[in-house]
Amino acid sequence: MRYSCLLVALVLFSAAPASFAANCTATVEANDAMQFSTEHIEVSQSCETFKVVLKHVGDLSLQAMGHDWVLSETNDMWDVVNAGNTAGVDNGYVKPGDERVIAATDLIGGGEQTSTTFDPSKLEKGGNYSFYCTFPGHASQMKGELVVVE
Repeated sequence: MRYSCLLVALVLFSAAPASFAANCTATVEANDAMQFSTEHIEVSQSCETFKVVLKHVGDLSLQAMGHDWVLSETNDMWDVVNAGNTAGVDNGYVKPGDERVIAATDLIGGGEQTSTTFDPSKLEKGGNYSFYCTFPGHASQMKGELVVVE
């Protein structure tokens, strides 16, 4: 009996660190109604990299209802969107080399999935960060905040 209790305690304590580990991945769904599944993402600075998986759960094509996930400082959002409109669909509505863009996925159509990664240590805790879709006309409702935590 004594060994059983020790075995149970060992199993419980060995699993504890995993339960306190930072979640370094977020999955965001986008649909044909121009909506993201979340408007808030928390990123821990303890993550070496953070991965965002974008799933387009709609049926419409990239040309009709394409979606991407772009991250920048909130103050830069509309300038990035406007520059993306000029860059066009061939560039995924993201201006190539735009230094205001912290991370961006590819532009995808219904039924597709893509991802991007970035280094959270380059973000400031308490900074103002927004994520959004740069497909023309989408950013006004397909947007959210990214919050950096310890």
